[in-house]
Amino acid sequence: MSDRYNVAIVGATGAVGQEMRKVLEQRDFPVDNIKFLASRRSEGKRITFKRKGYNVEELKDSSFEGIDFALFSAGGSVSEQFAPIAAEQGTIVIDNSSAFRMDKDVPLVVPEVNPQAIKKHKNIIANPNCSTIQMVVALKPIHDKAKIKRVVVSTYQAVSGTGAKAVAELSQQTRAYSANVPLSNEVYPYQIAFNVLPHIDVFFDDGYTKEEVKMVKETQKILDRSIKVSATTVRVPVFIGHSESVNIETENKITAKEARELLSEAPGISVIDDPAELAYPMPIDCVGKDDVFVGRIREDSSVPKGLNLWVVSDNLRKGAALNAVQIAELLI
Repeated sequence: MSDRYNVAIVGATGAVGQEMRKVLEQRDFPVDNIKFLASRRSEGKRITFKRKGYNVEELKDSSFEGIDFALFSAGGSVSEQFAPIAAEQGTIVIDNSSAFRMDKDVPLVVPEVNPQAIKKHKNIIANPNCSTIQMVVALKPIHDKAKIKRVVVSTYQAVSGTGAKAVAELSQQTRAYSANVPLSNEVYPYQIAFNVLPHIDVFFDDGYTKEEVKMVKETQKILDRSIKVSATTVRVPVFIGHSESVNIETENKITAKEARELLSEAPGISVIDDPAELAYPMPIDCVGKDDVFVGRIREDSSVPKGLNLWVVSDNLRKGAALNAVQIAELLI
C-alpha cells in the first residue's frame, strides 16, 4: 500500500463516528483524502478535520471509489448493506457493528490480543463489542501465563454505548429530577437517571440478553474457544466509560502480585491498584484515554486458582473508535 491513504468514516455524525475522526487526527494517521458519510438527513453538515472543513456526504453504493479504508459505525443494517459493496471495490472495511463479528471468514480483532487474526481478512474486519474489547485486553496476559478456564463478568455500562439520544435522555432526566419535575423516558424502558437497568439489548428465551451473548461468543473467538464465560450486563447512569467486575478461574495458580506485574507490563493497560491510597480505576478518569485501566486485583478466596479484577475503559474510544483505527494501523 502507499504512504498515505484515502479514508471514509461511515456514520460520521454519530458519537463513535465523531470519535473516529478525533482519533485519526490525534494519532496522525496518514490520511491523503477523507470522506464523511452518513444518512441523507445529515448531508451537508460541516465537519472539521485537521483544520479543514468538509461536507458530510450521503452514503451511496458509489461512495467507496478510490477509498483504501472505510471505518463503519452506522449500525448493523447499514453495514450489512454497504460493507460488502465497499469490500468488492477493494476498500478495507473495519466495521464497528455486530453484523460480521461471528462470520467465520471475518477476523474479529483487538490489536493487543490477536493481531495475527488480521492476516485472514477478505476486506472486512470486525471490531468487537465495546465491553468485550476492554475485558479481553485485561484477560490476555493472564491467559498467556496461567490459562483461563472460566470468566464471570458483570458490566456497568455507560449510556453513550446506546447512542447520542441516550446521553441526552440521561442529561434531561437528571435536570428534571433536580428541578423536581416529572421524568420522561423514551430510549430506555425505565428511568436511567439515579437507577440501574440489568438489561442491554433484547432478551433471549434462556433469560440472557444479546449483549451478554456477544461477550461470551466474542471472547471465545478472540481469545480461546475453550474458555467458559458467563456475563451479566447492566446499564448505569454514567455518560462515558464502561466498568466491569471480572472473576477469573485459571488452570495454573497465579498470585495477585504476579497478575499485577503482568498487567503493568502489558500493552494498552494502565494499572491503578493501591487500596491503601483509595486508588482504583473509575470511568470519570478514563474519558479520552487510550488505555484499559485495571485495579482491585486480588485473589478469589473461594477457589484455589482465581482472581478478581476491576476493568474500566472509555467505551467510545478503546471500546470502538481507537480499536478500529489501531486495526487500520496494523495494515499500513
